[in-house]
Amino acid sequence: MLNNSQADWIHLDIMDGMYVPNITFGFPVISQINKVAEKPLDVHLMIEQPERYVTEFRDAGADILTVHYEAVTHLHRCVQQIKNAGMKAGVSLNPHSPVHLLESILPEIDLVLIMSVNPGFGGQSFITESMTRIRQLRELADQKNPDLIIEVDGGVSPDNVDELQEVGANAVVAGSAVFKSDDPKETIRKLKHG
Repeated sequence: MLNNSQADWIHLDIMDGMYVPNITFGFPVISQINKVAEKPLDVHLMIEQPERYVTEFRDAGADILTVHYEAVTHLHRCVQQIKNAGMKAGVSLNPHSPVHLLESILPEIDLVLIMSVNPGFGGQSFITESMTRIRQLRELADQKNPDLIIEVDGGVSPDNVDELQEVGANAVVAGSAVFKSDDPKETIRKLKHG
């Protein structure tokens, strides 16, 4: 269904049960998804010390690898590892982290993932303060990295996607809104085109 939809990427949430209180899946499942996926894999690591596994995620099929600012001790080194491995590098911020924390790394990265819910569980309500954070990030990106992809994850639906785009987001992640809808492909179309 995703291959035949208007989705640009397939977003995979990887959780280790330590950084967040949930566990999802690892390399074998990503490798199997990669065999059938016709779209790039956008792999979002919600794990501690993600730098330990950069090449393994690349080998499993990740095209974009996003790590959490809060989970990496040496962020610049980790971003370089990701880029040197041939992937696009993303950095995610939890709802409580101000966007200015990324000011010095913005020129080095391809994507910032703004968490608009607390990471670890699907189906949560959108944190409205995220709109302000997205707007602030867009202003900062316009100065430091105008091509930056600003991705938003958590509580995204056809009801708020237009406002997200207006404040500066140019990529969204939707799980529950898509997979709990009666017509997932139509929901994806609405998320892309209103």
